[in-house]
Amino acid sequence: MAIEYLGLSEINGPLVVLEGVKGAFYQEIVEFNVGHETKKLGRIEAIYEDKAIIQVFEGTQNMSLKNTHTRLTGHPMEIALSEDILGRTFDGIGNPIDALGPIESDYKADINGFPLNPVARQYPRNYIRTGISAIDGLTTLIRGQKLPIFSGNGLPHDDLAAQIVQQASLGDDNNENFGIVFAAMGVKYDVAEFFRRTFEESGASDHVVMFLNLANDPVVERLVTPKLALTAAEYLAFEKGMHILVILTDITSYCEAMREVSSSKGEIPSRKGYPGYLYSDLASLYERAGIVRGKEGSVTQIPILTMPNDDITHPIPDLTGYITEGQIVLDRQLHGQSVYPPISVLPSLSRLMKDGIGEGYTREDHQDVSNQLFSCYAKVGDARALASVIGEDELSPTDKQYLNFGNTFEHEFIGQGKEENRSIEETLDIGWKLLGMLPREELDRIDTKILDKYYTPAETGSDKQSKTDEDHI
Repeated sequence: MAIEYLGLSEINGPLVVLEGVKGAFYQEIVEFNVGHETKKLGRIEAIYEDKAIIQVFEGTQNMSLKNTHTRLTGHPMEIALSEDILGRTFDGIGNPIDALGPIESDYKADINGFPLNPVARQYPRNYIRTGISAIDGLTTLIRGQKLPIFSGNGLPHDDLAAQIVQQASLGDDNNENFGIVFAAMGVKYDVAEFFRRTFEESGASDHVVMFLNLANDPVVERLVTPKLALTAAEYLAFEKGMHILVILTDITSYCEAMREVSSSKGEIPSRKGYPGYLYSDLASLYERAGIVRGKEGSVTQIPILTMPNDDITHPIPDLTGYITEGQIVLDRQLHGQSVYPPISVLPSLSRLMKDGIGEGYTREDHQDVSNQLFSCYAKVGDARALASVIGEDELSPTDKQYLNFGNTFEHEFIGQGKEENRSIEETLDIGWKLLGMLPREELDRIDTKILDKYYTPAETGSDKQSKTDEDHI
């Protein structure tokens, strides 16, 4: 029998304090009845003897110390799950907002979940194709991986996220079930509407589950949204055998919400004012990705975060980099040159890439092409630095070739249309076309047999003129 408590001891921002509590437990869901008119939900965040500190999801507006009735539900926050959640849109605490009614299911899951047991993990294999050359070719996303995107304010990470949702697949000839769970935290209404409209118009919404927490929603809800998304992903992956890609944007909004709530609790701040448990909290989200032995499905994560002031040493990207298996970094300079997506190749990497590409997965030359493109593009930076000192005209012929390669690489390999969906073969063929701009002796990262099979030198201006003269004769 549930006990109802009348009145509150204290109200502080999104937190309320209830005294005289019996039988309560950490993260238990609490129901509030405010003035017999408004109903709200809360969650117990701390317990001291008979005192419970409760986060109120909808905010504490209209609540007073005397007009509030509190009832402990006896269970943590749960979400009803079935395969019907595919194609549905929910708010930040799991309520449907698409006018299609609630999810009818007897199965309910605790949203708090657990990181995957390392012993039960299966090593990630196979890749997920995004249709974006800079990702598929150079920082390949592997099933079961967590690969964040480091962005900045004003950079097109929303466009990139939408394009990945529309284009992501397990490959052209793969018949396995694939789905996407998309969670947006602290986004503006127009951004949420952009995602919803884009998914509907592209036809992708049928295999997408959306959780939308808007910027004007209570900040406490932001802490729940990614957990709801990951719980839905785990259900579809490990109970229904689907391969699920989870896109979380924006992790920075989640961390700022955590900082705000931590400050309300009076906790001692750490770096930049964030709580000292920021690392463990992020790890509790990221480590819910992976493949479980004996299960058919997988959960793959792409968390997106905006780096404050483009500072990659900021606590959020810094700690994220420790937990995840690589990163994709967006570059403001490339964005200024109208290159989309403005992915900065050199600081980007995928640590699991080598085990999910090559013969039997993508194509035999994939690893060699990736290594050589990285190496050549690194030399482009050296050539540009030298040109800025002595002038481009004084460069050696080889350095001039590298400059030409770098410009073409940025606009034809990294750059592509927002609706351009490239296959892995198209990506690798473009890579070989670019490598053909350089002398064969410069390609020292590719096996000789692969080089013999795929390398074709590009025709120079003099070659084209000679060929034209021969044809004329």
